[in-house]
Amino acid sequence: MFTSIRKTLPLILILGLFASLTVLPDQGYAQKSDRKNKNKEKQDNSALFLDANTQKLLGNLDKAKELFLLCLDADPEDAASMYELARIERVSNNQKKALEWAEKAVSIDPKNVWYLKLLSELYQENMQFDKSVEVINKLVKLNPGNLEYLYDLALTHLLVGNYQKSINTYNRIEKQIGITEEISIQKQKIWLRMKKPEKAIEEMEVLCEAWPLESRFKSILAELYLSNGMDEKALETYLRIAENDPDNPYIQISLSDFYRKRGEQEKSCDHLKLGFANPYLDIDTKVQILLAYFTVKEYYDEQKEEAEELAGILVKTHPEDAKAFSIQADLYYQNEEWEQARESLRKVLSLDSSNYLVWEQLLFAESNLSDFEAMRDESRKTIELFPQQPLPYLFAAVANYQFEDHKQMIEDLETGIRFVVRNDLLLAEFYNYLGDAYHQVGEDEKAFEAYEASLKINSDNSIVLNNYAYYLSLRNEDLERAKKMAKKANELDPDNSSNQDTYGWVLYKLGEYEQALEWIGMSVKNHNEENAEVLEHYGDVLYKLGREKEARNYWKRALKAGKGGSELLEKKVNEGVLYE
Repeated sequence: MFTSIRKTLPLILILGLFASLTVLPDQGYAQKSDRKNKNKEKQDNSALFLDANTQKLLGNLDKAKELFLLCLDADPEDAASMYELARIERVSNNQKKALEWAEKAVSIDPKNVWYLKLLSELYQENMQFDKSVEVINKLVKLNPGNLEYLYDLALTHLLVGNYQKSINTYNRIEKQIGITEEISIQKQKIWLRMKKPEKAIEEMEVLCEAWPLESRFKSILAELYLSNGMDEKALETYLRIAENDPDNPYIQISLSDFYRKRGEQEKSCDHLKLGFANPYLDIDTKVQILLAYFTVKEYYDEQKEEAEELAGILVKTHPEDAKAFSIQADLYYQNEEWEQARESLRKVLSLDSSNYLVWEQLLFAESNLSDFEAMRDESRKTIELFPQQPLPYLFAAVANYQFEDHKQMIEDLETGIRFVVRNDLLLAEFYNYLGDAYHQVGEDEKAFEAYEASLKINSDNSIVLNNYAYYLSLRNEDLERAKKMAKKANELDPDNSSNQDTYGWVLYKLGEYEQALEWIGMSVKNHNEENAEVLEHYGDVLYKLGREKEARNYWKRALKAGKGGSELLEKKVNEGVLYE
């Protein structure tokens, strides 16, 4: 039996090297064995200790804990077992017991670095930083050249607010390894926390002297100068960076910001242009700068030309990046420069066609340009790419209306309306256009159903109210309701000549000719150009009022105006008689 244990011992030790809860290092184990030799009166628990470690390696922590406790029964001063128990309790999230066992282990073997290190970590985990400092100080005394312990000490001093002691410790590290970015930056931050900016500046000056070719350190120093009212030194430092490192991606931006804060807008803009022309400055930084022009409207209104010039530089510097053209398009869009916006948006899509919002923005630009042919083609492309987005179907319908392709219009609207989710206003627009389309193909009952659905969502849509009222009047149906709707349309949009004509025409149908003449007369005056339909209506009202000669003159004007008059218009002109 004893021979068998000796044969398996090396395997146990090998496993220990790869386990997350490793056995105590050989040094600690040797100390344990020496103590056993010196204390012959105590029971030898070595075999039990090995069994406990084996169970720990196998993940049987409860069994391991039981065996380590048996080790302590055999030897109450077994620090190694206490250390292992502390580690098990720590893994089991029993911090209080872990701390107790670690303290006992250190009290028995106060120079064991493994015990001290575990105790320090447990104190930190339990927010007892002062005690952690005491333990780390012992580790430093035992191993004065160990940088890990010095770093731990400096950080722990910082955590408890011992700023000067933290700096002193970092100074000790610097004596061993020299000036480094990590320590200098940390010390600079500590000095600032101590409200000693002059010391922070000295720290960065030393770092810059140690690394004279590193522009990044000089930039930090310049910022420190600037934030402490040392503008001239800040400018001197920035200019030195620009001279020594002209390709530095951020120096021109820093100089621009410097001059902007001093109110020197022209110089600020010049350096910003240089920064935007630098291909080494990442595009995301440039985009963020340009976005500032949007977020502060007053600033944007004053600097429109500057913003557009920067956007132009951006696309020249990054001609293959969709972001550059996208931000340029946004600027044009905000300025309502629709032609330029469309050009930039098309460039974005040529580089990356996967962004639906860009397609949507392009369709709005086409709408504002009234380029219905382009809107029709591009809405179809958008539908192919994003078939479940409702808005492109609406744009397609509007475009097809202009080309009198009412069947395609109905098909697009009936398809797109199925994809409208939680957007009542958009749904109302779909029903609005469906009403118009169904009327154009002679299906007035479906048209009226669509108008009803639209008004149920939004009863104040003047366009729907006007169209619904007008089409009812053409059929001589429900004229009193048509009158109310037409009147409301004018109240909502009082200067709309189409609304005025509709209301006048409904009044005409009701036989209220004097009022009809007044309203249609307003429509005639408000139209920018001769409108055949309105002029014919006005002539019809005049005829009903017995003013046949004037009526004929208006019918002639209507015929001359071109498309829009009724099929009976020419007959009215030729015979001077009203036909309905």
